[in-house]
Amino acid sequence: MLNILLIALCSLLVSVQSFAASPRGKYFDRAITVIFENENYTAAIKQPFFNQLARRGANFTNFSAITHPSQPNYIALTSGSLNNVTNDKLVDINSKNIVDLLEAKKLTWKAYIEDYPGNCFTGNLSGKYVRKHNPFISYLNIQNNASRCANIVNASNFEQDAANGTLPNYVFYVPNNRNNGHDTNVTFADKWYSQKFTKYVNDTNFMQNTILISTFDEGQQNAKLNQIYTSIVGATVKSGDVSAQVNLYSLLNLLEDNWSLGNLGKADVTAAPIPNIW
Repeated sequence: MLNILLIALCSLLVSVQSFAASPRGKYFDRAITVIFENENYTAAIKQPFFNQLARRGANFTNFSAITHPSQPNYIALTSGSLNNVTNDKLVDINSKNIVDLLEAKKLTWKAYIEDYPGNCFTGNLSGKYVRKHNPFISYLNIQNNASRCANIVNASNFEQDAANGTLPNYVFYVPNNRNNGHDTNVTFADKWYSQKFTKYVNDTNFMQNTILISTFDEGQQNAKLNQIYTSIVGATVKSGDVSAQVNLYSLLNLLEDNWSLGNLGKADVTAAPIPNIW
């Protein structure tokens, strides 16, 4: 029994030291982004868990997606450009992206994708998984690199990594097409989110030096301003409404600024910065 405890303690120390060895950020050391589907701000903010997060952290009341439909927004959020992607069809993109900036600074990353079958799967569908919501597999410098591609994993790995203290600096979590509200609705997505993430948000140790970014890929097609719900929660985040006009590129800009990553030379450079929410 003592040997088992010692092994567990050593494992924990290794994971803590590994995380501590990563470059420290200005405002946070880990960012977890969870992205939902196709809903306007006004509908999302009425849901209990989304509203709780908004009241608990920074609630962006003038936040916009970039375009329609889904896939171009995922590409924009991770590469600073639409990269000529205008639809949800399969695409292979030869472009720098957030992964290039993270790895250059020796920061760790993983994309946790629900129902993703693994093994660098480049197909369009698998269960409730759809490739259009997984931008990383469409970047050729990830798709064709086995070690990089291995960082795109089934979301079932998230709980194990969280329990082991081995979550990376950059976490991109994509619920499947039921849980993200695409095939259901925002009420269903909110309930799933609460059941899945309440324990993490309420764990002060887990949230230490961590922010949780909750956002949507786009508003409904008939929405004029493509306004979407976005909130940021963390121990260092001031609670309150943020009225500044920002968008998905602004989130990419925030990560670049926090870790001094440089930039991708695209819309991430000219994006309105996230205001001082710290």
